[in-house]
Amino acid sequence: MLVAAAIPIASGIAGCKSGAVVAPGPQRLRLVAEARWPHRADFQGTTVGGLSGIDYDPQRREYLLLSDDRSDLAPARFYSAQWTAAPGAEAPRLVDIVVFRRRDGTPWPSRRRAPKDMPVPDPEALRLRPDTDTLLWASEGDVPRGFGPTLCESRRDGTLIREMPLPHVFQPDAAGRRGTRDNLGLEGLALTPDARHAWLAMENALVQDGPIPTLAAPGGPCRFTRIDLETGKASRQIAYVPDAIPLRPLVPGMPADNGVSEVLMIDAHRMLVLERAYATGVGNSLRLYEIDTRAATDTLALEALSPDNHTPAPKKLVADFAALGLSRLDNSEGLCWGPDLPNGSRLLVAVSDDNFNPLQITQFAAFEFTG
Repeated sequence: MLVAAAIPIASGIAGCKSGAVVAPGPQRLRLVAEARWPHRADFQGTTVGGLSGIDYDPQRREYLLLSDDRSDLAPARFYSAQWTAAPGAEAPRLVDIVVFRRRDGTPWPSRRRAPKDMPVPDPEALRLRPDTDTLLWASEGDVPRGFGPTLCESRRDGTLIREMPLPHVFQPDAAGRRGTRDNLGLEGLALTPDARHAWLAMENALVQDGPIPTLAAPGGPCRFTRIDLETGKASRQIAYVPDAIPLRPLVPGMPADNGVSEVLMIDAHRMLVLERAYATGVGNSLRLYEIDTRAATDTLALEALSPDNHTPAPKKLVADFAALGLSRLDNSEGLCWGPDLPNGSRLLVAVSDDNFNPLQITQFAAFEFTG
């Protein structure tokens, strides 16, 4: 049962130091089209699902779709698909599949088969670099095996060009006192319009920066890190505070969470941030916020974040997806700009990650975006 629309957003946020929420303005999203793919569809011998990233290639008129399969069902990969996002349109049509390959040209093995010193990627976000026709993709890392998150760049055929490790504060330690939390690492990736920089967004706070969100309080600040794509090094970083969990599980004490699942640049400085929450027995909540990256202080040199050493980005609610007319809310993890609409407005496309779970769905949703 989905009751996200009936439950208020309990942000618990007050004051700029905690990432102030600005009152929303006029409605800025209008549903244009919605479609689904069948569960665990087969395409060229692979199981389709786990779509955690999406981007649009205007030259080929194709959507690029990243699977977060850790090479368990098939090697780490992305798909391409074509879709005319219009009322009554058919679901996206799969066109091709590309396997990510290591420097030696071989696919990444599963964690069961990988040597102890080999990080197996957990792909979570993808962007096309139009200036180089290459792909940026973020791996969440593998904390139980000691590997932190990374940013990779690959050719269109999947061949690895380079890996860009994050600053050392993201590296998990064996004692679990610092670094990325397991399965709460890199979730979002945004490319600036000039294609010179990429922004990497954490789902939740680093261990040393604060707690994960609860029903009673927002989480610690997530670090959003800007990468200079010429050097592959971090050039700036800001903090973003995710809301408290907005949904109560049907049975008290059952799992519930909230965190950042994707980011997308509106222009050179403004960014959309998607927060995705889940509560057992209730379902998902999806809220889209806007921030200005210039409104937050630089946290790149800080070993740990505390309320007195930085100012997080204030955020403005763009839309609660529960009010947009979707047939269902699920685990949406990808956002991209599609082709402009006939009236000149921008098309915002979202995709959900079904986690290869038969109780979830692979959902495509397209919206007219204003502003």
